[in-house]
Amino acid sequence: MNRQQIILALSGLTIVIGLFLFGNTIPTKKEMPKMPAAEGAKQSIQFSDLLVKAKQRLTPAQAQRVLSMENSVTRGDVKEQKLHAFQQLASFWKDSVHLFEPYAYYNGEAAKLESSEKNLTFAAQQFVDRLLVEGNPAMGNWLASSAKTLFEQALQMNPNNDSSKIGLGACYILGNISDNPMQGILPVRAITEKNPKNMYAQYVLALGGKKSGQYDKAIERFKLIADADPKNIEMKLHLAECYDMKGDKENAIKWYTIVKGKVKNENAVKELDDRINLLKQ
Repeated sequence: MNRQQIILALSGLTIVIGLFLFGNTIPTKKEMPKMPAAEGAKQSIQFSDLLVKAKQRLTPAQAQRVLSMENSVTRGDVKEQKLHAFQQLASFWKDSVHLFEPYAYYNGEAAKLESSEKNLTFAAQQFVDRLLVEGNPAMGNWLASSAKTLFEQALQMNPNNDSSKIGLGACYILGNISDNPMQGILPVRAITEKNPKNMYAQYVLALGGKKSGQYDKAIERFKLIADADPKNIEMKLHLAECYDMKGDKENAIKWYTIVKGKVKNENAVKELDDRINLLKQ
C-alpha cells in the first residue's frame, strides 16, 4: 500500500471512529479531525452553491419564510435592517433546519456588521472548528476563506489576540488558501515558542505536520498534548495514524491498541481491530 492509499484508508478510519466517539453534530475543537482526501490541489466552493443545496431540504413554508428574510436583506438600506435580517437567517438555519453552512455564513455576515471583536472571533472560530474536522478540500477552502476574513477584521481591533492569530494560522495551514503555508505556520509557531503550554497552537501545528507528511514533528506535538491531557483519545488516535503513515507498524499497533482500550463502541473497536490486524500481516 503506497502513502496516498494509506492516507485515504486512515481518512476513512478516522471519520468512522470520530462519528462513533463524538456523534454527527456541529463540531467543536475536541472532535476528531479528518485527513484530507487529496493533497496539493487548491479547490474552492461558493456559498451560493451551498445555499442551493440547503434550500432543497426546506418545506414550501420554510422556503417562503427564507425568501421573505432574504428580500428584507436586499431591501434594507441601513445597517440595522441588514443586521437584523442576517441574525434572523442565522437563527432559522440553526434552529429550524439544523444546517451548519448557512447558519455559519449568516452569523459571520452579522458579525461583520456588528464589528464586535467578540462576535467576530466567535463566528470565525465556528468555521475553524469545522475546518479541523473537514475532509473535503473544497469545503475546507470555503471554511478557511470565510474564517480568514473574520479573523482579519478582529485582529485589526486587537492585534495581540493569540487565539485569533492561531485561528488565522489554521486557515493558512489547513485550508489551502495560499501557496505559502508559512504565512500561517510562523505566527502560530511564535506563540508556541513564547508559550509551549498553548495546546491549541500545538494542535494546529501538529495537524499541519500530519497533513504535510512531517510525521516526526507532528508526533512530537501530539505527544505533548496527550501528556498534558491523558484522557484525550483523539490525540492518541492521531499518534497511531502518524506512526502508521510513517511506516512504523510497531508504534502504530501500540497506539491503536491504546485507543481501542479506551473506546466502548463496538463498531469503533471493530474498525481499530481491522487496522491492527492489517498491520500485523
